[in-house]
Amino acid sequence: MTQHMSPPRDGTPRTAAGPAPAWRSLAARTDVRTLSLLGVLAALILIGSITKPDQFLDTRNLQLVLTQASVIGVVTVGMTFVIVSGGIDLSVGAIVALASVWATTVATQEYGFAGILFTAVVVGVGCGLVNGVLIAYGGMVPFIATLAMLASARGLALEITDGRTQIVTVQGILDLGERDSYVLGVPPLVLVFAAVTVIGWLVLNRTTFGRRTVAVGGNAEAARLAGIDVRRQRLHLYLLSGLCCGIAAFLLIVLSGSGQNTNGNLYELDAIAAAIIGGTLLSGGRGTITGSVLGVLIFTTITNIFALNNLQSDVQQIAKGAIIVAAVLVQRRTASTT
Repeated sequence: MTQHMSPPRDGTPRTAAGPAPAWRSLAARTDVRTLSLLGVLAALILIGSITKPDQFLDTRNLQLVLTQASVIGVVTVGMTFVIVSGGIDLSVGAIVALASVWATTVATQEYGFAGILFTAVVVGVGCGLVNGVLIAYGGMVPFIATLAMLASARGLALEITDGRTQIVTVQGILDLGERDSYVLGVPPLVLVFAAVTVIGWLVLNRTTFGRRTVAVGGNAEAARLAGIDVRRQRLHLYLLSGLCCGIAAFLLIVLSGSGQNTNGNLYELDAIAAAIIGGTLLSGGRGTITGSVLGVLIFTTITNIFALNNLQSDVQQIAKGAIIVAAVLVQRRTASTT
């Protein structure tokens, strides 16, 4: 009589020779793309340490890399949610600029630290609300709606500043950029970026909101038939993107000690590129916060290495473009084999 082996009660997969090794189940769960991005980042760190060992590996330089990554990183977290849902937001850089100059006007600075933070966040969320209403309830294509916001926000930022730099005089803001405010050697901006990243990961992977975002991006009509309010979900996603822009604007104010209408220049391209190389599909339905953050770190490290080696910025842009093309080709190859 043939005996059937029942599966173990703990759910561990069993083979003819016994339970599968723990390393095999761990490898099965490992994201190959994340490992690849970590490999690229490690290679860049190696290049930097070889070309400029005294400067690149200096603690202050590493703190600078992480600090610079924090601002665009927060924007990228919000962008990842939007792209996963099948949308796009071309206005993030302009929103950062508008929020930064509105929050650094003389009238706003009279309310101190809280006034600057509150204004930056409210302006970001307000712009996200306009984008969300136009797209979700106005039926506008995300590309057109956010492109219009890009032009409008940039114009309003220029109108507020009249082309001049607005210097921050609030001491509490200026103190955050000093080394005395570092926590165990970590700049406060990096801690904020880490918090936003963790919250973004939990929301996307562990909440109903995250599952609905993926569902809308994968098939909006099927999501609607399943009972998801697609329009409301899209509105919330652009509100989230605006919130991230407001936070990033505040971080940029702390970093630069000023507000300028040129702030956030090309942030939309950097955020989209970081999300793409991190594994987020432009067509929607798939994306990871971890991959997007690694994409940000890769681009920031490339910029730092180029700066330390006095290489021209146009070469840097070419390198970034090549990485984006390679990432898209990898996405297409992966999609065709799955």
